[in-house]
This record gives sequence, structure tokens and C-alpha cells, in this order.
Amino acid sequence: MEWTGARYADKPTVEVHTWIAAPQAQVWTLVSDIELMPRLSPELDSVEWLDGRSGPALGARFVGRSKHEALGEWATTSHIVEYEPLRVLAWAVEDAQHPTAVWRFTLETQRGGTLLREWMQMGPARSGLSFAIDRMPEKEQKIVFVRMREFESNMIVTIEGIKRLAESTRTSGEASR
Repeated sequence: MEWTGARYADKPTVEVHTWIAAPQAQVWTLVSDIELMPRLSPELDSVEWLDGRSGPALGARFVGRSKHEALGEWATTSHIVEYEPLRVLAWAVEDAQHPTAVWRFTLETQRGGTLLREWMQMGPARSGLSFAIDRMPEKEQKIVFVRMREFESNMIVTIEGIKRLAESTRTSGEASR
């Protein structure tokens, strides 16, 4: 990620992607298993569906609990705002209309496998990062940049974990035929 000079109000975004040697349906099974994500994410500790749900659907909600060395521990409620099975899964954090962040996975069949993208947008609503910015407004651009780089690094770990699982499932599935 290169320096952009973005401020929180700019709603900065980051996207990472990888190609996976597995069918889109197989990758989707992993991406749509929100409860799998804590195993793949450096910050996310646990996820729990709300309202009796056991999987994603438009409007479904889940609580995610996270931990960060400098930011502490916190929990957020997310709302599924985009849901196109096999293609798109996105959620807004805290408020579906005015979120603190939006996260999105997109899948696309490509070259006999799947192109997986993970994208996130910071803001527009205030988040835990806003308190750091309030304390050091002169450092806002640096605070935003450092956090976006952390998100980018964590997202790479997550999609590479999905890739590893999808490709190892495919390999073990092919070996048992």
C-alpha cells in the first residue's frame, strides 16, 4: 500500500486478491462460513450469528470479537448488506446505513479457478480509530495510513488462508477419487 494522505472522512479503501486453483462453489463455501474467519484472521477472535441465524443472508447479523495489541479488545455487530451466493458477500459494521466499516468478498471464475477479492472501506461513521485521531488530530493521515496497512496485511493472511484451505480440500478430494 502506498501513501495516499487519506483522512478518515475520505472513507479510504483497500483491496487484496488472489487466484485459487479451486471451483468458485468450493471457495464460496469457505468465504461464506463467517465462523471460519477467526481461524484465518490475525485480529478476529470469534464470530457468533445473531437472531437464530446459522449462516449468511441479506439482513442477517453477527457479532465479531477482535483483539489488537495497541487497540485492545472490542466487539462489533455486523449486518449482511450484499449477498449473492457464489459471487458476493458484504457486511456493514455497526449500522447498515452509516457503518464504521464495510467489508466485501467477491468471487469470479477465472482461468479454471477462482479469483477471490477482499475489499474494505473505513468509515464513514466513527470507530475506535476515531478516538486515536481525536487525541492526535495532527497525525490523522498517518494513523489512517498505518491502520489501512494493517488491514491490508491481515486481509492478505485471510485470503491466503482461504486459498490454502480451498486448494488442500480440492487436492484431498481429488486424491480420494
